[in-house]
Parts: sequence; C-alpha cells; structure tokens
Amino acid sequence: MSTPFPTIGILGGGQLGKMMAAEAIRMNVEVRLLSPKDAGPMRPYAETQVGDWTDPEVLRPFAADCDVVTVESEWAPADAVAEVLPDNAALWPSTKTLSLIKDKGVQKQHLVDAGCPVPEFARCETLAEALDAAEALGYPVVLKQYRGAYDGYGNATADSADELRQAWPDLAAGDGAMVETFADFTRELAVQVARRPNGNQVVYPVAYTEQRDHRCHAVEVPADIDDDIAKKARRIAQRSVDAVEGVGLIAVELFEMPDGRVLVNELAPRPHNTGHYSIEGAATSQFENHVRAVLDWPLGDPSLRTPVAVMVNVLGRREGTPPKTTGLSRALETDGVTPHIYGKPDVRPGRKMGHVTALGADRADTRKRAEMAADAIEL
Repeated sequence: MSTPFPTIGILGGGQLGKMMAAEAIRMNVEVRLLSPKDAGPMRPYAETQVGDWTDPEVLRPFAADCDVVTVESEWAPADAVAEVLPDNAALWPSTKTLSLIKDKGVQKQHLVDAGCPVPEFARCETLAEALDAAEALGYPVVLKQYRGAYDGYGNATADSADELRQAWPDLAAGDGAMVETFADFTRELAVQVARRPNGNQVVYPVAYTEQRDHRCHAVEVPADIDDDIAKKARRIAQRSVDAVEGVGLIAVELFEMPDGRVLVNELAPRPHNTGHYSIEGAATSQFENHVRAVLDWPLGDPSLRTPVAVMVNVLGRREGTPPKTTGLSRALETDGVTPHIYGKPDVRPGRKMGHVTALGADRADTRKRAEMAADAIEL
C-alpha cells in the first residue's frame, strides 16, 4: 500500500504562512492554516480557518489528523497546541525552542550560556535597575521589550537617562525590559539555517541586510564581506541554532563589528524576511526547507542560483483599504525581477506589503533593478 502524503498545520495566516503553504502544496502536502483573524494572505488556500487559536475546542479539530504542526510566528500559542496534539504528530519548532526564543531576555542569556557571542546586556525589572545598567554599559543603549517586538516596534535607542525614562513606560511590562549596549556595527548580517529533528542541517549564504527606520529595506546575497567573516558568521549561526535545538528554518541576525567580531543580535524560529530572496535566488527556498525540516525530510541545496540576489521590501505608503496594484505593471517590465504581493487587506505607511527579488551577475546592477521595481509598486 502506498503511503499517503502528510498533512501540515500552520499556525498563522500572514505572508510567511502563505509562502510556507505554497511550497508544501507544490509537493502535494496537505495544508491547514489557522489564524485568529483574517490576515488576507491565507485566503487563496481552501483549508483555512479563522478562530480563537488559544481555545482547545478550536485547536483540537485543527490539529486532528495533522502529521506536524508548525508556526508562522514565535508568538503563536504552541503550548496550547501541544496539549491537544495527537500522539503521532509533531510540533516543530518545539515548545522548548519557542520558550527560549520568544522572550528576548531569556534568549540572550541562553545564548551566552551556550558560548555564543552577543552584545552586552542586562535584564532589568525596574526603571532604577535599567538606569544603573545603562550607566554601567555606557550610553547609547537600546531598550528592548521582552516579547512581541518586530520590525522596529518594541525597541528604543536611548542616548541619555532622560530618553531611557521616556521609553521605559511603553516597553517595560510587568517583568521589566532588557537594556543592551548599542552595537556600533560595520554591517548587519543574517544567516538562515534549516535543521531537522536529528540535528542534520544546511546553512544558507551570509546575507547583508540594510535597515531603514528600524525596518529591513534590502538584502544582498552573498554579503560583500571577507571570507573569514563569512565563515565566522555561518559557524556562530549554526552554534546558536544548535543551542536552542531549533527544528525547521531558523534565521540568525548578526552584527559584524569593526574589530572583526561577529555578535548575535537575535534569532527567529521560522522563515524570515532576510531569507525571502531564496524563493528565486536559491536552489531550495527557505520555505521549502522549512517544510522539509519539520516533516523530517532530506534538506535541499541552499546555494545561490546566480552570483548575486537582491531583495527589496515593498512597504505601504498610505493609510487605508484595500491596497491597489498601482505600478505593478511597471515593476514587471524590469528584467530579472520577480515581485511578490502578500495580499494583506489593509495598508498603512511602513507596513510590509510585499517584496521584489532581482537576480544577476553584477551587484550594483542587480541592486539597481530591485530598487527600481520596488519603487514602482505603490501600495
């Protein structure tokens, strides 16, 4: 008797869930998505559900008959899923991995204990502790909320005690916040690692990430860095992923420092914006390798298809609904560029609405084409 294709459940209905689902469906893997609200990107898929994803009565039928459940976000209620998951099903990443990553203070301390290099930091319960820590570390410092931060939200740079006092009420929850020394880095880098339950893994090329207004604007792969820095970044990324026993695609954001050190900024236990280039740019995309890893299937080749790949995010420029495809036809006129529009139902300034990827042989030309195409799309 032939073995039926597996079923994968995805907690989340945003663009990451959509792109995971697309790769799974291509391999005839049945997909179910569950989201607490209609996020928009999930709409093209038949097996979708909107409901209270913390309610066992919602989660139980969702998880029934799933071979594996995975998450689009580290804040998905994995603990609640684990309570109702069938005995023969798996949850990847595990609740242990998610608990080590989703709290930035816990994550940083665990990485330190595992011997991974990170910027100096202090976990502070009170404003007084934060002021003392900032004084010891030296201004400027970065104040980070422990949970729920993304795309620049949940962080604040403080150049003085007054600025730290102003930021504290918004970012400190009942258990405080983290104060971290400002990393005066040369470059921000990122490495994607796909890892199976048995520890077998593949590592993507080191990417250079360019931030604007605390959001990722562009990603260039491979990063234009010395070979020894690239080797160090990949090695540290693998060590970090092993430390949290990650399964699936784990993104490791890094700082390249002027003295040659490479420090871990933070981990994301799922496909990541800095790896979107891999859909067209790599032999196996980060989304396909995530699906392969959580199903414990052999991992695919992460190497680049062309000498250079550049991804540029398409951000919202206005407030309102629904988004319009103004300029998409102009973007499609650009050679060697592939646009991705996520399908979010409403737009606001700075919100990630899509991305474009350009492939080529020359870094400057490839970057120029990606920027032109992204700039043409007005959402």
